Amino acid sequence: MKYIIFIISSVLVFNVVNAQELESLVDVALENNPAIQKFELQHAIASEKVNEINVLPNTEFGVGYFVSEPETRTGAQRFKVSAKQMLPWFGSITARENYVSSLADAKYEDIVIAKRKLIASVSQSYYKLYTIRAKQEVLVENIELLKTYETLALTSVEVGKASAVDVLRLQMRQNELEQLKQVLEQNYMAEQTAFNKLLNREKGIAINVIKELRIPLESDLITTEKLELHPELIKYDKLYQSVEQSELLNQKESSPMVGFGLDYVAVSERPNMSFSDNGKDIVMPMVSLSIPIFNKKYKSRTKQNELKQQEITSQKRERLNKLETLFDKAINDRIASKISYDTQAKNLKQAKDAEDILIRSYETGTIDFNDVLDIQELQLKFQMNQIESVKNYYVQSTIINYLTN
Repeated sequence: MKYIIFIISSVLVFNVVNAQELESLVDVALENNPAIQKFELQHAIASEKVNEINVLPNTEFGVGYFVSEPETRTGAQRFKVSAKQMLPWFGSITARENYVSSLADAKYEDIVIAKRKLIASVSQSYYKLYTIRAKQEVLVENIELLKTYETLALTSVEVGKASAVDVLRLQMRQNELEQLKQVLEQNYMAEQTAFNKLLNREKGIAINVIKELRIPLESDLITTEKLELHPELIKYDKLYQSVEQSELLNQKESSPMVGFGLDYVAVSERPNMSFSDNGKDIVMPMVSLSIPIFNKKYKSRTKQNELKQQEITSQKRERLNKLETLFDKAINDRIASKISYDTQAKNLKQAKDAEDILIRSYETGTIDFNDVLDIQELQLKFQMNQIESVKNYYVQSTIINYLTN
């Protein structure tokens, strides 16, 4: 299942300059995000359970009063006090500690996974903000371009080389682009809220995104070997180990328990008699043994643990397959984004050349404003697609980083 693919390398988000550092924003999210805090608290609770189970069974105390005092040779028995302490088999407490610790270790991987997912979410939201801002700037440029064309059209109308309809078409096109720009502003505000909430802070805090992102040209080498070290898979390994510890604990619990105790019986003196043990109290040390003769429960637990280990192994294999599929898709989608970016760049250059031809045609007095609108629409389409390609490239990079870093 291991293979090597040469792909276009991603520019790490932490190398972004001339903008609010994404790395610092990620640090804020990791420190403040309530989801991370939730998993950290769950891990702390699981770790604290070690102290909970590191105890002996309760000590038993008993007090009895003889309503009808039984007579013995040394006197009548008045009341009885007893104490008893059961002790688990050697190593049982250590086995319980190891089992609970293994569960806490598995719970720790939830923190690592949650942090990776949060980094990916913050980065992807940041790139969405960049995309919206970049599209707004493109719209502003195109609106200004249309205004220039409108001026040319008005001049042509004055000399009878264009109609007022051409001017109106250019104005309507400007209105459409202005509408798109305003809609994008609302989208930006919504995404800014989502971004700030990932950082667990006020939604209105402004985000200073980078002005320009480019797809790099250099190549990088990525292998699937790192997938096997992904925390989602390591968690299954630790769960497997916890089942092993559970079975060791089960074997210890199926062993006998030893108990030590003491009975004290108060005895009254026999009246009108004199002998050496008259009224002597009774002290009786005791040793007890608890043997699980009917141990079907422990055999069942052993069978359950074997089945759990098989289940965990299957779950890990299933998850690895999904991660490899996600990894391969992210790589291919990133390559596709680079191809799309290059294609849009070529198309945009050709659209610019067509625009230059139209401008030179105006100098000779033969400009067709329908062609102007067509070229402008194509330019806008290519620019928007190019921005989307950049966004998709970096979004796929965040997925790859989640899987391999």
